[in-house]
Amino acid sequence: MSPPGLIFGLAIYGLIWFVVLFAILPLRVTTQEEQGEVVPGSAPSAPTNPHLGWKLLVTSLVSGAVYGCVWLAWFVWSARAAAM
Repeated sequence: MSPPGLIFGLAIYGLIWFVVLFAILPLRVTTQEEQGEVVPGSAPSAPTNPHLGWKLLVTSLVSGAVYGCVWLAWFVWSARAAAM
């Protein structure tokens, strides 16, 4: 078995990316209620500054590291399976 192909690799990276994004989304969230500036008509729990750029960057870096580990494990496992 060889390492994953391009399409399969992109699909796995995309799945990892979304899982990591949902894990990182709650970080560094400040609500309007915590800031003391609730905009009329919005929920007090709405974020004031969601830091989306920072979260997308961190998500991409962490996903790349996790995918690298997955690819390396797949490569090592397939090399051992081929040697048997």
